[in-house]
Amino acid sequence: MSPAPTVSVVLPVFDEEALLTALHQRVTTSLTASGLSYELIFINDGSRDRSWAQILELSRGDAHVCAVSLSRNFGHQIAITAGLEFSRGQTVVVMDSDLQDPPELIPALYAKHLEGFDVVYAQRRTREGESRFKHLTAKIFYRLIRRMATIEIPVDTGDFRLMSRRVVEDLKRLQERHRFVRGLVTWVGYNQTAVLYDRAPRSVGATKYPLGKMVRFALDGFTGFSSRPLRLASHVGALFAFTSLALLVGLTFYKVAGGEGLVPGWTSTIVAVLFLGGVQLLAIGILGEYIGRIYEEVQNRPLYLVRDTVNLPRQVAAPQALENDAAVR
Repeated sequence: MSPAPTVSVVLPVFDEEALLTALHQRVTTSLTASGLSYELIFINDGSRDRSWAQILELSRGDAHVCAVSLSRNFGHQIAITAGLEFSRGQTVVVMDSDLQDPPELIPALYAKHLEGFDVVYAQRRTREGESRFKHLTAKIFYRLIRRMATIEIPVDTGDFRLMSRRVVEDLKRLQERHRFVRGLVTWVGYNQTAVLYDRAPRSVGATKYPLGKMVRFALDGFTGFSSRPLRLASHVGALFAFTSLALLVGLTFYKVAGGEGLVPGWTSTIVAVLFLGGVQLLAIGILGEYIGRIYEEVQNRPLYLVRDTVNLPRQVAAPQALENDAAVR
């Protein structure tokens, strides 16, 4: 088995065939110019296009390219987890495959690591090519989760970051299913710092995080790192109950004072039903989110299954891959 490289670059891939050649070229150029030994770990997360075929072609022409094909689409955060488990580098860089995260920033991340930091995360200074709605919701999300979480998750920061080997080994011990990797990295601790960069617009294809996935991702972040939504439900319930009581008292005084236009019993009944019903549904929904996650955790299924690997020695195959008897080429 070859010596561990200085840098492993984990690249989750889902339907990115149009960008893979340019991605490989830019990452390779950046790392070669820096003089760092490296490996590129492409994680094919159930792509429906020719992404896997292109990765195979890249691996035949470049021994630095390692690849893992998951048995189906398990999601972006699980694909990152798989890449971390297969990585061998002294440091590991995680970045998306859509080239919005610039590979040219990797040497700067590594230089910052040499100053004594175990985690160097790329913090977005600007976000070009995104709608006002995306800008606004992202800004609200990062600041809200930072306020609600029990740890200080950096704002305007995605999964693009460099981590030392000891951070990666600690992350591999965390096996929850609803993963919020950037939160897990913060939870692990150690010395962490930021490098600012300008996030480029997507040049080809569409975002893999439409509104529905963004909402689910946000829920994973909130429920994975804070129990405050549960307390929020009780506070909202108390507020609604107090408001209902105040409204009921006000309507009673209005009726006693000779107020007209109220159907006897109708207003008070409707107010009580709507307010208390809304409170109950809100509380049940929040409880359901947490209970659903508990249910999925106790099933104890593997986080992912591997269909195939390329250029990876069997000794470094993750447990899920060995149990599934994946073919190693």
